[in-house]
Amino acid sequence: MLIVDDDEAARSACIEIAVSLGYKAEGISKLDRVRSTLLQFPTDIVLIDLPSNSDSGLETVAEINALYPRIAIIAMAPVNSASVALSAVHCGASDYLNKPFTVDELASSLERAGGQTRVDAQARQLRERLRLHDGMGQMIGRTPQMEKLYRILSKVAQTTHPVLILGESGTGKELIAHTIHNFGPSAEKPFLPVDCGSLVPTLVESELFGYVKGAFTGANHAKEGLLVAAGGGTVFLDEIGELTLDLQAKLLRALQEREVRPVGATHRVPIKARILTATNRDLASMVEKGSFRKDLYYRLNIVNLRLPPLRDRRDDIPMLVAHFLNKINKEHPSRFSIHDEALRAMMQYDWPGNVRELENAVEHGATMTTGGEIQLGHLPTQLQQKPLAALHAAASAGRKKEEASEEDEIVPLAVRERIAILDAIRVTHGDKLRAASLLKIGKTTLYRKLKEYGISDPMRGN
Repeated sequence: MLIVDDDEAARSACIEIAVSLGYKAEGISKLDRVRSTLLQFPTDIVLIDLPSNSDSGLETVAEINALYPRIAIIAMAPVNSASVALSAVHCGASDYLNKPFTVDELASSLERAGGQTRVDAQARQLRERLRLHDGMGQMIGRTPQMEKLYRILSKVAQTTHPVLILGESGTGKELIAHTIHNFGPSAEKPFLPVDCGSLVPTLVESELFGYVKGAFTGANHAKEGLLVAAGGGTVFLDEIGELTLDLQAKLLRALQEREVRPVGATHRVPIKARILTATNRDLASMVEKGSFRKDLYYRLNIVNLRLPPLRDRRDDIPMLVAHFLNKINKEHPSRFSIHDEALRAMMQYDWPGNVRELENAVEHGATMTTGGEIQLGHLPTQLQQKPLAALHAAASAGRKKEEASEEDEIVPLAVRERIAILDAIRVTHGDKLRAASLLKIGKTTLYRKLKEYGISDPMRGN
């Protein structure tokens, strides 16, 4: 910490207070010595007195902020110089103190500045770690949407505020919650997820708040609720929009009072857990309709993160596919890869089930292939339909030029059928059973058609 004040008594007092709070402090009297001192003295915080009769102090604040943006600046100004203090904030000061100030006021200002400096340093370290990887934690992606998400996460993870995670089903909301916990200050403490949509209300209440022995039939012993069991860890409430209004009221009370009353108990138990929530529903709309409490919504929505659907970050698909293949290859003696045609189909598909559906498609392909390479015909049917339609259109257009005269561009039905059969067999790489399935005909019918059209080698079209 560097203290800049031409009043020797004030400067000495500030140094003494700073040292008592655990800072290594240096003091100087002249503004023109600030730059040279910062070069010699590694500094996190500058406490600087602003002369009321000169702009030199503001100029120094602006210079420090420009040259050393990571340094927190606390400006000191006389109590009747509010405009000077405000100008200092505009120039880059993070806080200001009115002189004369008390020891507690200085200590509080230093605590705020020091806390912000530590958070900024941790965020920088985290961003540097991310720069060297393909994502953050178990999250994969390098599109602008994901880069923006990582920047927000690197800051959010260092706090204890509630976070509301929004996104379509399958976008990875629980993975985000895990990442916030794992990169935060309580990573070594428990992470306890609760699926509010899969449990009946009475079970959700007993899971969250706990219960005492005899609270209900079958309660043969007391059980600690997850909000208490997490200690200083994290409780993740997935599908928070499914909670009943009664449970919403109880959760709100627990968050406000930082304590819970177990089911059947007369006493209350303090809680320390951080709360993360997620939903694929429109909570703001639910608030307007009265199906979700407005006060709970604002309590949970201190920070919200909206996850982009996979269709909005298609450039991440190859990276995600490689990641899922690596996972499979670690657990399987065969080495799986992806054919370019199959990957193109994945890039064109809209993925209503998002990343979860993509992972399932890769696993499906690995199950269906026998040669190690996942080809288009090995993917789920819905992924093959779009490429097949495109092939039909292209093939039809090409063969029209070959088989139709300029006077008559109508293609005979038998020709169209022959083209469709050949395209289906090519798309499925010779798998006649899957080709018949795509064409919505039986395998016997397909063999009959091949014989009828004189096709002995379908892959070559003759």
